[in-house]
Amino acid sequence: MKNAIFALSAVSITDLENQITELAGHLNAANYRWLTLIAEFDRRKGWAGAKLPSCAHWLNFKCGLNLGAAREKVRVAHALPSLPKIAASMASGELSYSKVRALTRIASSATEDSLLMIARHGTAHHVETLVRHYRRAEHHEQLAREDRQQQNASFRCWYDDDGSLVFHGRIPAVAGATFMKALEAAMESVPPTEPLSTVEHHPDEEEVDHAWRTYGARRADALAMMAECFLEHGAASQSSADRFQVVVHVDAATLKEHADGRCELDHGPALSVEAVRQIACDSTLVRLEENGRGDVLNVGRKTRSIPPALRLALNARDSGCRFPGCTFHRFVDAHHVEHWADGGETKLSNLVTLCRAHHRMVHTGEIVIEATPDGGWRFLNQAGCSYEGAYREDAPRYDWKALGAVHDAAKIHIDPDTAITRWAGERMDYDLALFALFGQERFRGNFRHTVGVG
Repeated sequence: MKNAIFALSAVSITDLENQITELAGHLNAANYRWLTLIAEFDRRKGWAGAKLPSCAHWLNFKCGLNLGAAREKVRVAHALPSLPKIAASMASGELSYSKVRALTRIASSATEDSLLMIARHGTAHHVETLVRHYRRAEHHEQLAREDRQQQNASFRCWYDDDGSLVFHGRIPAVAGATFMKALEAAMESVPPTEPLSTVEHHPDEEEVDHAWRTYGARRADALAMMAECFLEHGAASQSSADRFQVVVHVDAATLKEHADGRCELDHGPALSVEAVRQIACDSTLVRLEENGRGDVLNVGRKTRSIPPALRLALNARDSGCRFPGCTFHRFVDAHHVEHWADGGETKLSNLVTLCRAHHRMVHTGEIVIEATPDGGWRFLNQAGCSYEGAYREDAPRYDWKALGAVHDAAKIHIDPDTAITRWAGERMDYDLALFALFGQERFRGNFRHTVGVG
């Protein structure tokens, strides 16, 4: 390291500047190639073999990216094919990821040329500011719709033939924002099955791996989680927690031996035995004795499947879902590795914390948990292969050449001026830029706005 520092100290300021700007261009081009690899990896669902909920979680686990940053990488990767000119500019080393990330939030085929020109001649700050003003102007049109939203507010719900609760409704924007804020907060604890870009465009149409439910189904999980939170904490004026309990009736033989018998929600549809066994891993239990006619003969004492002190110890030990690569630590379940209905003890050595998705997979047999001699856990798939460490065959070692040689071979010419912003200090006229961008969109019949930054 000392020799390297000494060698650099002999390089002139001009050479240092040229090397920095030229390498920035190479990094931009390499970043584009990396994003295209991510997009293809996600399209093929290469992350599904790790039983992780999305490509972003795989990047978080395997590449060390923050989960939020990873989701942005996936979003941008999927957006680039629809913006070929911006993509080509990044591939040639001209545009940085920071600029492209901002552009992909608003760019369309109608505005791509103008936004590309602004990105080439402006700084990343200019681009980010323009995008912020553009989105703000889009939102102004929503204000005129408030009255109609209030008048059209409604909510209806009913049980379908298969026992599912179906609902349909419309709520005003302010109430909707509150609802979406709560839903987004709940979604933080529910593994998403689709990358953010896919979710935004067609959340209900994309096919997903058989091991995962659709994004829409995960949102349904989030709704259930919101209900659980309210029923647990309630409003300040509501003092009785029992009135908010969701009651499941199940025969002891059904729970233990999977035999035919009662297994249903109180005043609701029937449930599968495995769904009830999952719920029963950690729930309040009340034993009822009935005669042959269904009359209650005796009501036992209400007990917690996992006592609070033991749950504290479990939370302290596991700190979230224990499945390899899973980052969820809120709204997790305590799972009996050997179910208590089968004689398993409620003790720390027989308990493991899992998120709702992985807990469901364990109960459906897609994931098997085995204890290890050191007191830990090994997670296996149905073929008996472990998810710990590498979940695939040994990866080949790639002999990456210098970035310059790679780009030369691809006939991408990058020099110290390639990635330099062409801004000469002029003042950015955001009003003019927005007027032009919205004019292009209006010409395509997409918007009708009165634009102004103020």
